Amino acid sequence: MKKMLLTVMGVFTLMACQEKEKTAYVDNKVLVQDFEVMKSTEERFSKKSEAMRKRLDSVARAFQEEVQTYQKEMPTLSLAKRQKREEALMQKQQILQRQQQAESNTLREESDQAIDSIITQVKDFVADYGKNNGYTYIFGSNETANIMYAKEGKDITKTVLEALNKKYGSAVKDTTDTTTDKK
Repeated sequence: MKKMLLTVMGVFTLMACQEKEKTAYVDNKVLVQDFEVMKSTEERFSKKSEAMRKRLDSVARAFQEEVQTYQKEMPTLSLAKRQKREEALMQKQQILQRQQQAESNTLREESDQAIDSIITQVKDFVADYGKNNGYTYIFGSNETANIMYAKEGKDITKTVLEALNKKYGSAVKDTTDTTTDKK
C-alpha cells in the first residue's frame, strides 16, 4: 500500500513539475508566399526581368537586322570581305550571348539573395513570435507534409502571417508609394 501510495505521489509530483508545453505549427509555404514583402519582391524582380528581356530583345533585333543587311550585301562582297564580316558578326553574337548570360545570372543572384533575406526575416519573426507568446515549439510544415496530423487549433499560420504583414507590410506600402511617386 505504501509503495503504491509513493508511486502515485511520485507520478503526481512529476506531472506537477512538468511544464505544460505550448506547441503549434505554421505552413511555411503559405507564410512566405502570402508575406507582403515577398509579393512585393517578386513583383519587383518580375519587372526587372521583363525590362531586361525587352532590352535584350531590342539588341537581338538590331543584331538580326545587321545579319540580314549582310545577307543582302553578301553577293556583292569579295570573299575576303565576306569572311571578315562573318567573323565580326560571330564575335558580336558571342559578346551578346555572354552579356545576356551575365545579366541573367546577376538578376538571378540578386533575386536569390533577396528571397534568402526574406526567408531569414520570416524565420526570425516566427522565433520572436514564439518567444513572445509562450510557445515551446512552433513547427514548420511544407509541401512534403512534415506535419501529418495536428490537433485543431494548432495551425497558427494565419495569425502569424497577419502579425508579420502588420509589422513589415507598412514598409512595403511606403516603398511602393515612393517608387510610384518618382515616375
